[in-house]
Amino acid sequence: MEDTFALKLAHATEVGAMAAARMSGRGDKNLADQAAVEAMRQYLNTVDFAGRVVIGEGERDQAPMLYIGEELGLKQSGKQQQVLDIAVDPLENTNATAAGLWNAISVLTAAEKGGLFHAPDMYMEKLVVGKEAAGKVDLDAPVETNLRAIARGLDRKVADLVVVALDRDRNEQLIKDIRKAEARVKLILDGDLSGGIAAAVQGTGVHALMGIGAAPEGVMTAAAVKILGGEMQARFWPKDKAEISRLRQMGGDEKRVYREKDLASGKMLIFAATGVTDGDLLKGVRFFGGGARTHSLVMSYQTQKIRFIDTTHILNASEMTFRL
Repeated sequence: MEDTFALKLAHATEVGAMAAARMSGRGDKNLADQAAVEAMRQYLNTVDFAGRVVIGEGERDQAPMLYIGEELGLKQSGKQQQVLDIAVDPLENTNATAAGLWNAISVLTAAEKGGLFHAPDMYMEKLVVGKEAAGKVDLDAPVETNLRAIARGLDRKVADLVVVALDRDRNEQLIKDIRKAEARVKLILDGDLSGGIAAAVQGTGVHALMGIGAAPEGVMTAAAVKILGGEMQARFWPKDKAEISRLRQMGGDEKRVYREKDLASGKMLIFAATGVTDGDLLKGVRFFGGGARTHSLVMSYQTQKIRFIDTTHILNASEMTFRL
């Protein structure tokens, strides 16, 4: 049953990706984001489940998007439905989509109620590695020490490693330290979620994610890393007392190092992502006369199945929309 349901949820990221891809390269990130949100919401409200957004675009009064606390799913009176917490980013890397650049994805994570940490919208220091280096790294260790540990786990030299990091001032010293250790840095403009997943998947050419990025995306990354058998270590990085207070109110601790199992504690985790533009992990949407082709990653923790799905969608010519 979980396999079938995972595929249903994965279709939400497909329709989100197709809607966003239609706006790729048009220079308007909000237009692309809104298109993905509307397509994803419309589809999810046809699925037989009872979902509640725990990580989304913001609080209800701050975002017209898929907001925290929003209820999703086909409401069926008197019927017992699967109840899930949902973490969603209909379009991660909006700037890349607007510019027609790389690594934009549509992503959704689901778990049983309480299975995802309700992370506030703030920064988080992150370290993500794949299965081979799991158990060998430490968020508080020097960068060079971690790189040597990763290299040993992969049976290669530090100079052969590629580390993804967000190109931000807050990561400037980290980037210098990585380069000083002679590893290679792959800088990304926005959205480190895809970079974190790529670090945990073999064959992507990415061997680690390091640096400070968004905390909500960190929870979704943790779910994927947990399913893949990799390791994630993270610490919230509040910028002021107000954010510290907010974090503590939500049950967080700014001094604690969280692992993937802490941020994604659920036993029924489902992770789905679809490429909007080409990236390290997924190909972007390809449109053709009469339809489109998508490339998705769908994973289930309970069944331990990881699928890369290449799908062709037939366009409904009469309505000029994609069938849900």
